[in-house]
Amino acid sequence: MQRVAGVDEVGRGCLAGAVFAAAVVLDPDKPIAGLKDSKKISEKQREALALTIRRDALCWAVARAEPSEIDRINILHAALLAMARAIAMIDPVPDWIIVDGSRYPPIDLPGEAMVKADSNVPEVSAASILAKVARDKEMLFLERLYPGYGFNLHKGYPTPLHRQQLMQLGITPFHRKSFAPVKALL
Repeated sequence: MQRVAGVDEVGRGCLAGAVFAAAVVLDPDKPIAGLKDSKKISEKQREALALTIRRDALCWAVARAEPSEIDRINILHAALLAMARAIAMIDPVPDWIIVDGSRYPPIDLPGEAMVKADSNVPEVSAASILAKVARDKEMLFLERLYPGYGFNLHKGYPTPLHRQQLMQLGITPFHRKSFAPVKALL
């Protein structure tokens, strides 16, 4: 049996917070119904599926790259770093890796990058869901730490509300200083 790991990241377009990535190897004896790209299902469905994935997958991992790393190496390389970190945590090591997108992370394991894999490959859909649920949970924590920014609503994306709150409240240590709307406030 070949162990295929699906890998995806979330949070590349955000102005605040870490970029998260997950890697998942599904158990062929425990198929999970309803897997799709995390952006195409409700928060309630994502949370229910995340519980099932964590329970029934052969193995899974969630990793991250911090805002300071994003600012230092850029968002693309930080997303690839988070993916590499998630893959490194998978045990046993997968035989093949499918990464959502057009770039493969800097790892010495066989695999491929595939555009729209989060919609077409169940392992990648599962990774998309775990990464999104983990990042959203952190954004809820950041809203408690920095009330008023609306992190619980926009999850760090550059919505009009987030931009307005940045202008009124200033930047937090979790904002990405290399991103133009934040950089303009420095």
